Amino acid sequence: MHKVADSRWDKIRKVFRLPDNKNNVRQLLKALYDTGLFSTIEVDSRTKLGPKELFIEPCRQAAPDTRAPYIQRYLTALSARHYSDRTKESYEKWLRRFLESNKEKSPKNLGGTEINTFLSRLAVTENVSASTQNQALAALLFFFRNVMNIPLGDVGEVIRAKKPKRLPVVMSRQEVREVLFGLKGDKWLAASLMYGTGIRIMECLELRVQDIDFSRNEILIRNGKGAKDRVTMLPETLKKALSDHLAQVKIIHDKDLAEGWGRVPIPNALEKKYPNVSTDWAWQWVFPQERRWKNPATSQQGRYHMDPSILQSAVHEAIVKAGIAKRASCHTFRHSFATHLLESGYDIRTVQELLGHSDVKTTMIYTHVLNRGPGGVRSPADGL
Repeated sequence: MHKVADSRWDKIRKVFRLPDNKNNVRQLLKALYDTGLFSTIEVDSRTKLGPKELFIEPCRQAAPDTRAPYIQRYLTALSARHYSDRTKESYEKWLRRFLESNKEKSPKNLGGTEINTFLSRLAVTENVSASTQNQALAALLFFFRNVMNIPLGDVGEVIRAKKPKRLPVVMSRQEVREVLFGLKGDKWLAASLMYGTGIRIMECLELRVQDIDFSRNEILIRNGKGAKDRVTMLPETLKKALSDHLAQVKIIHDKDLAEGWGRVPIPNALEKKYPNVSTDWAWQWVFPQERRWKNPATSQQGRYHMDPSILQSAVHEAIVKAGIAKRASCHTFRHSFATHLLESGYDIRTVQELLGHSDVKTTMIYTHVLNRGPGGVRSPADGL
């Protein structure tokens, strides 16, 4: 699939997706043929094929999908309330699964009983986590309340997935140094920003050039989790590296523009008002993808930001190489940022604001990390 230029990996459905056109079909078939596992022969339609031969029958007209209008209305309602693309993808997945599991019924006849059965099955049969089950419930409640206009009261005694009492994984300062030492180039810079600012991986990768304010030592996080904007600090130690990195990105952008590329995705409302703003330097990604893309439908050309899987893979390799026996990941930089600030004496409200937590109770989890075990208490013998 990587040989098909327009293919994109769908992280939610775990499949490759590509626009439906003849050119992509030809590329896909050629890629299969090039593997050496297949051969092509001309056959009569009445010829019986052998077990290792592939015959593509003419497509039959599929039965109309009666659920499609509901799903479209659902996506429209989510967009109208400014839900993020990642949330819309997740919610759509749960709605499709729910409707598929009740396909013998019209969506108009579904309600609390079916939700109860669906959620209980997730916990008992699929053994999903509590957070996954809660996300499925939120997706379905949104559908019934905002699309079907059906008020749902108590959905009954749902078998709840057990919520584990886990403390966040935190790396020591030395462990952070060792992991960062194992990274190079833009991967090192992105990871350093995640630790130095506490931003999430997608907040980091979706940074635009205009979000970096070198004069005020600030970084603007646009449309973070919960569709909230916030400001965090720009680490002094990263200013030169970030400035040098942006200078290289500017060279790439200028080259793209000269070759007729240079576009990045921007909010739809802004693009309608200012059609050429997507080529402006201010809107370019801080961490652009190496490969350029072309939209066959609109012929627009440009770049996406770095795929999160690339950064996650690089960080994982650095963690393994450093010999750190913890379930650490990119998000561990955020946990470590918060914990190390509290260890340095900063108050909980300051950390809450920097992390973008709506409720201070969410931030309080890091105080449990500080006070965990005898290592968090100073022995009176040490004061003698």
